[in-house]
Amino acid sequence: MSEGIIKIILVDDHPIVLQGFIYMFKDNEEIQLQATFPDAEKAIEFLQTNAVDVVLMDINLNGQNGIEACQVIKKKYPDVKVVGISNINEHSIIQRMLSNGASGYLLKNASKEEVISCITLAMEGTVALSKSIKEIMRSHDKGDIPAVTRREKEILSLLASGLNSGEIGEKIFISPLTVESHRRNLLQKFKVGNVAALIHKATELKYI
Repeated sequence: MSEGIIKIILVDDHPIVLQGFIYMFKDNEEIQLQATFPDAEKAIEFLQTNAVDVVLMDINLNGQNGIEACQVIKKKYPDVKVVGISNINEHSIIQRMLSNGASGYLLKNASKEEVISCITLAMEGTVALSKSIKEIMRSHDKGDIPAVTRREKEILSLLASGLNSGEIGEKIFISPLTVESHRRNLLQKFKVGNVAALIHKATELKYI
């Protein structure tokens, strides 16, 4: 890093996002946006011949995704900081990005102040998370996870296997109405709107 200027590049395949970040940094005297790239491969190629301090990396990219690219960059250029930028706010994706060496993670709707703060914190060696991402990580870490009864866990498993309420009732000797009651409780506990989302979230949280 020369003369205290933080040199960054941005990897994102959405033109509007690229333009937004270009505008964000155009008059910033402490952070210099050197280049933008629509895919990770071109960004990694750029790193071979250019000194870069921070890579702002989208997760969903054509070709190599941001999580894979982060791992490659940290292996080849361990001093380069990678900060994930995404619309994805799922704990499992955030955790995978951080586990692969990212120095931070922020949502694309983060304010200019949050983005600049995250870049600065990453350079200082701190895990840099935007406010909303901190809340997601904090909720998960403090155990803001549904308390599921043994019967509900049994019904979850049967729902995941594709059985309907009548079939589940027959299998575990309760009425379909009771199954429906458990199903509604599960939807509320997992804060989802349908069975498909329920199964997805329950699987992610290792209930199934």
